Amino acid sequence: MATTIIDDGVSTSAATVTGRRAGPRDEHRAGWLLSIPFLVLYLIFLVGPAVYGIVMSFFNATTVRPGLGKSVGFDNYRSILTSSDFWSSMGHTVWFTVLTTPPLVILALVLALLAERVHRGKALVRFIFFAPFVLPVTSVTLIFLWLYAPEIGLIPHWFETVGLTPPNLLGETKWAFLSVAALTVWWTIGFNFVLFLAGLQEVPRDVYEAAAIDGASPLRTLTGIVLPLLRPTVVLVTMLQILASMQIFNQMYLMTAGGPGTSTRPVMEFIYDTGFSDYRAGYAAAATMVYFAIVLVVSVVWFLLRRQSNKEVGA
Repeated sequence: MATTIIDDGVSTSAATVTGRRAGPRDEHRAGWLLSIPFLVLYLIFLVGPAVYGIVMSFFNATTVRPGLGKSVGFDNYRSILTSSDFWSSMGHTVWFTVLTTPPLVILALVLALLAERVHRGKALVRFIFFAPFVLPVTSVTLIFLWLYAPEIGLIPHWFETVGLTPPNLLGETKWAFLSVAALTVWWTIGFNFVLFLAGLQEVPRDVYEAAAIDGASPLRTLTGIVLPLLRPTVVLVTMLQILASMQIFNQMYLMTAGGPGTSTRPVMEFIYDTGFSDYRAGYAAAATMVYFAIVLVVSVVWFLLRRQSNKEVGA
């Protein structure tokens, strides 16, 4: 059966006009309308509490009394900036960052380079390295508490086997930092490993083929081609790791509770103790804002380094 199509000219013209009106402006408007639910939730759950925290930092607020309490101006900030406990906790956080960042970047890069060269069982190798990262912090802490236990722990037993006196791995400050750092490296290296793998897969295959045709050795290919192309990923992983290490709390709190004394207490635990143990919510809010400003400076440095690295690679 034949079908007759009637073109009256008017409908075509109207459709054309309608099509012209549904341009970028309409798409822009539709994008904003679709984003409204997210923006509302963002304002309620992120911007709102942040603004309230800033306001609270100027009051003598506590967690046992409703309301903000008496206004204290900048007294909380002056007290934080002159607090030896705060800066001591900051020193502990920086030391932990120094202990964990180099191995979590270098070892993850080495493991990714080795895993990339595996031809059989590549998926299994990637799973083995990434699997610890999905474990909850409480499980990881229990495993390492058993390893470090003075009487029954595996590591003290190794010391005794070779005739050495086992150290108190969680009872001495220097050993406590190293013990928690070792836990953190084992637990989180899988995340950086995956980031480096993604970066290596962005390196064009023909680059390797050209290097092989030119007779370049594997070491020369790595240092002269792969690592320069991987520089943006290295910068990204390094700065993300610094930011992550600066937010150390869970594993340190569960394994040492900041002890012995407060000799391993990081800044996040200082804020927790101030707000929830000493009930000084306003003071803790001020400490949070000071620490946020420090982390923000580190983030800006990361942004500038990343932009410079991208320019050099793109040049």
